[in-house]
Amino acid sequence: MAEPLITPALQHEIEQFLYAEAALLDDRQFDTWLTLLADDLHYFMPTRRTLQRRERDLEISAPDEVALFDEDKSSMVVRVRRLNTGLAWAEEPPSRTRHLISNVRITELPNGQYAVRSYFALHRNRLERDVDLFFGERLDTLRRAGNGYGFVIARRTIHLDQATVLAPNLSIFF
Repeated sequence: MAEPLITPALQHEIEQFLYAEAALLDDRQFDTWLTLLADDLHYFMPTRRTLQRRERDLEISAPDEVALFDEDKSSMVVRVRRLNTGLAWAEEPPSRTRHLISNVRITELPNGQYAVRSYFALHRNRLERDVDLFFGERLDTLRRAGNGYGFVIARRTIHLDQATVLAPNLSIFF
């Protein structure tokens, strides 16, 4: 049985949602960004290991292993509240970020949600000379919502391409 085709209109709608989300993050509108997160959110960034080709299926840490992020909506709210205090040393002064999203591929799920795979490039500059570059893939589950943006993110798994994170902290959102 063939997979249902994604219409150009739906492709455009989901891409515009992802671009709007990127703009909210880059503009540091974190309180508004929180409205794009479902109440049952799972925000997960597993670690990556450099292994031999024969061990490729072990390259990404499993859900029950160590992760860089393993959060829910309430922990994301706490992170944003902390940023808003001006007392989060890792973000004072705040980072300047630029999220670039590409290669958006969509699969409609049987429950009316959408599985969305996309690539990202994330540039972060902080202070005068701190520059970090992150590249990878995001695996999102989106569902329709009446929040003015059309969707919420129910699941986000972030696969960084790099195995070693050289940034002094991961105080930004992907």
